[in-house]
Amino acid sequence: MAEVSLEAIKALRMQTNAGVMDCKNALNEAGGDIVKAAELLRQKGLILASKKSSRDTHEGVVDCYIHTGSRVGAIVEVNCETDFVARTPEFRELVHNLAMQIAAMAPRYVDNEDNESIPAEDIANPEEACLMEQPFIKDPSMTIKDLVNSVVARLGENIRVKRFKRFALGE
Repeated sequence: MAEVSLEAIKALRMQTNAGVMDCKNALNEAGGDIVKAAELLRQKGLILASKKSSRDTHEGVVDCYIHTGSRVGAIVEVNCETDFVARTPEFRELVHNLAMQIAAMAPRYVDNEDNESIPAEDIANPEEACLMEQPFIKDPSMTIKDLVNSVVARLGENIRVKRFKRFALGE
């Protein structure tokens, strides 16, 4: 097999934020196809995230987002394993994006697995009711679960959305 080009590795790294060797290995496995390599990295990220999902999350941050006009806002608590990761810009950006998602899309539950009291109509339409199933407002090709799992894969720690509250004027 031909060696993958440095330009392809750089392009995949810019697209996925994965490590250089991970990008190189994925490109080799995908025969140099950047799209296939990105999908392989995403799948590996999901595998990594599922392995880390049983770890305790006692650190984290609380962040809020107030929409322009100050009529809608949200506050969210997101937990991780260590305070070191909680202080990273990437983790803080994730939490802020989640607060923005909550303000924009008004989910009612974190996900449909943790809450047994979710009404049947909400279980039937989880993309609307459950935060983790919603398409990400900044990139509708991925769900919030995919977004969180991609950050788990990059930071190497379990990340869990603990709770959130959305506020809208007059509601």
